[in-house]
Amino acid sequence: MTELTFRTVTAGRIEHSVVGDWWHTVDRWSLGAVLVLFALGLVLGLAASPPLAHKNDLWTYHYVVRQAVFVVMALGLITMISMFSTTMIRRLGMALFLGALVATMALPWLGTDFGKGATRWYSLGFFSLQPSEFLKPGFVLVSAWLMAGSFERFGPPGRTLSGIAAIGIAAMLALQPDFGQAVLVLAVWSTMVFVSGAPILMLLVLGGLIGAGGAYAYFNSSHLAGRINAYLAAEVDPNTQLAYAQSAIREGGLFGVGAAQGSVKWTLPDAHTDFIIAVAAEEFGLILTLIIIGLYLFITVRALGRLMKERNPFLRLGGTGLAVLFGLQAFVNMAVAIRLLPAKGMTLPFISYGGSSMLAAAIGMGVLLALTRTRPHDAAAEFRSRM
Repeated sequence: MTELTFRTVTAGRIEHSVVGDWWHTVDRWSLGAVLVLFALGLVLGLAASPPLAHKNDLWTYHYVVRQAVFVVMALGLITMISMFSTTMIRRLGMALFLGALVATMALPWLGTDFGKGATRWYSLGFFSLQPSEFLKPGFVLVSAWLMAGSFERFGPPGRTLSGIAAIGIAAMLALQPDFGQAVLVLAVWSTMVFVSGAPILMLLVLGGLIGAGGAYAYFNSSHLAGRINAYLAAEVDPNTQLAYAQSAIREGGLFGVGAAQGSVKWTLPDAHTDFIIAVAAEEFGLILTLIIIGLYLFITVRALGRLMKERNPFLRLGGTGLAVLFGLQAFVNMAVAIRLLPAKGMTLPFISYGGSSMLAAAIGMGVLLALTRTRPHDAAAEFRSRM
């Protein structure tokens, strides 16, 4: 009876086009939440970027138009990649990982720092590319592939190989220096190791090694030590970006000072990128800020909930890694603005201005939607639960 009913359900879908089949299996609630984030990003970009355009003698809406172009490209990527099969996802992950890894390794010789003190970008004239943004989703997929392979007989030592890759990537990022991204990579990989069923002792050893690495970096990097010392200081320097952001958040109150009425965007050089949540809080208040937090939380938790029922280890591990990467990056960005974490230049996915971060996040979200699509065994299990 189960098989008969299941065939009846799927038979109608087989007759549909690829787009129709995608629409019936993709998580439309998460897709809708992503679209809302894109819309909020354009609204906040419209509020935050005109002062920078004015400062650089550009058209008032220069950055907003560029962000709109990135949004269109990102939507196309999300839609296309979320239709991919598991095999195509594996191939995409490997290609993305290898390409971004080579590009990241070549940064010391071919990259630029744009005067920010960290060599993280390639200047392409009309566009700047940050390869580490694309390295993160590629690393997650390759790690998931390796860990999933370790479940098979005579499979590779997936945790060990992916761990070596994680340490190597974290070291490269720390040398840029970009300690925030390095910690993010290690945190996501540790989560995947936990989900793969690693013993508690191994996780404790990992935590100790990461802590020891952090201590070593603190005592040997004035850049990292300066940021942590500023974070631990009793008072915030009133002339720093963090002080301006905190002041803006307080000024916003419950409903904000009104659209285009905020002042923080005129003093914060990164108001349209790393500190865009401060613009949202000042002009639109706590209400919009909570909505933004709720959207990130909804997408992350919903993806993890769907993945809990997944039996394929590659889908479960890859999806978990991407969901944690998405949610953790959003958390870090907002936590820095309210001084829950030390200062770190990390964008807010789909809201902050930036081509590399926007397109890389779109690739990750497209893969996440592909990995969490409803599959035949999910439909059969749901039918049996209703009997």
